[in-house]
Amino acid sequence: MRSTLVRRTAVAATAVSLAVLATACSGSADKGGDSGDKAKPSAAAPEAADVKVPSAAELEKMALAEGDVKQHQVRQAGPAESIAAGEATADKTECLPVARAIGTAPQGEPAGTAAARRATETGEKNKEAIESGDLSAMTNVTTTQIGLASYDGKGAAEALAALRKAAADCAGGFTATLKGQQMKVNKITEAKIAGGDEAGAWNLAVEQGSTKLTLKAVALRKGAVLASFSSLNLGATGGKDYPLPTAVVDAQAAKLG
Repeated sequence: MRSTLVRRTAVAATAVSLAVLATACSGSADKGGDSGDKAKPSAAAPEAADVKVPSAAELEKMALAEGDVKQHQVRQAGPAESIAAGEATADKTECLPVARAIGTAPQGEPAGTAAARRATETGEKNKEAIESGDLSAMTNVTTTQIGLASYDGKGAAEALAALRKAAADCAGGFTATLKGQQMKVNKITEAKIAGGDEAGAWNLAVEQGSTKLTLKAVALRKGAVLASFSSLNLGATGGKDYPLPTAVVDAQAAKLG
């Protein structure tokens, strides 16, 4: 029997973002402040004057749509699947950015956001389940939730740096609560991914009740925009591994320009 984690967060807590932590970078973690939202940006962070800050309307046009990702169904996440910043909490303050990444909730203080999207792998074996929306009937299918947020100044770089720091500080585990549902994050490990101006990815070993799963969280910055990805494979119970959602990440990076 599938746990609440699979039924409710099958990607709204996907990534992901960061599936948990959703963005693992190929570089080392940046040092930041005590709260994840105030970490210092990387040296590659752009100057405020160099970057255009997309509005919410512009972000909607940049968001993935059906047909943008091969062998994936893409749709807008519904209200029950979307997680606002205030609906993601952590029992350790320093781990809050990771909790937000799991649900692709906005990091820091964005200037604009787009409605979350969900990209689900397709295939004849799972076609009927995908069309009916019955995720519990799918096997070996990865679903990825995607969130887009724009930031003034160096806000996007700072948000990504905060996530990196939180992933490192909370590697030993913490408890996250998304929309009132708790999950225990037992371990966070960094993965390798590239794209945009900078990107990061993490594997999160989580459990809820008797169910153990691996979540994938990815974060990618392009200019003033931070894209968050949180993935869950419904067949990867018991802590089994599966690939990062690189096709989804690459398609979204391409739409960011």
